[in-house]
Amino acid sequence: MSNSLYGPLPDVAEDAGYTDAPERRGFFTDTSVCIGCKACEVACKEWNAVPDDGFALTGMSYDNTGALGASTWRHVAFVEQTRPHQVGEGADTRWLMASDVCKHCTHAACLDVCPTGALIRTEFATVIVQSDVCNGCAYCVSACPYGVIDRREDDGRAWKCTLCYDRIGDGLEPACAKACPTDSIQYGPLDELRARAKARLDTLHEEGVTEARLYGEDDGDGVGGAGAFFLLLDEPEVYGLPPDPVVTTRDLPAMWRWAGGAALALAGGVALSFLGRR
Repeated sequence: MSNSLYGPLPDVAEDAGYTDAPERRGFFTDTSVCIGCKACEVACKEWNAVPDDGFALTGMSYDNTGALGASTWRHVAFVEQTRPHQVGEGADTRWLMASDVCKHCTHAACLDVCPTGALIRTEFATVIVQSDVCNGCAYCVSACPYGVIDRREDDGRAWKCTLCYDRIGDGLEPACAKACPTDSIQYGPLDELRARAKARLDTLHEEGVTEARLYGEDDGDGVGGAGAFFLLLDEPEVYGLPPDPVVTTRDLPAMWRWAGGAALALAGGVALSFLGRR
């Protein structure tokens, strides 16, 4: 078991049945150095043969993909902010850019609800979709607390980031991280990435960037920590991220217990009604 700044990392791969699994791998995306070039989007599409989403700008920003989806496994958000100075001194404008991706959650609701086993945990503790097993039910789409996974209209199956499972199995970087010119997207063992992220956060705070924060790195959050986490320069909502994500299947065991109890009570009531007629 690896150790991190937040204590021992969960043995996610071991819990999934892998013995002698390698270190958990993941992404650290440092938005403070993202330049919005979209090289990650292009590299992801080229390597994974992901179809285009159309080439029309949204009209709201320099963005033609809009959000993560079945044909957008990396999405670069462009957020324009205008902050006023004191009265009469004008205003500052800045761009916040961030490359979003599947979080590869420790507690992944998409895995919990998939009825066919199309969604699986890999030996690297990442989550992938086996497209040849997916039946298009879309349970995973509604279960994801981040709105990451989606179905393609042409074939009905669900698709999302695989963290380039075929590449990392051969010791290569994922395509998006390899193509990123500023190292905004960093790949490696998750505990090393967390240590690197903490050091970067401390540096930014020392430089006066007090609004900088980490998102998704804490094993104590609602999804048990993410395999893909971020350094943000504003609140998560500004980037279109949920502020307090929770695995949507958290209450399923209790719900099944209540349902089971209700079913037994109903069956007992029916039995008693028949006995009372004799």
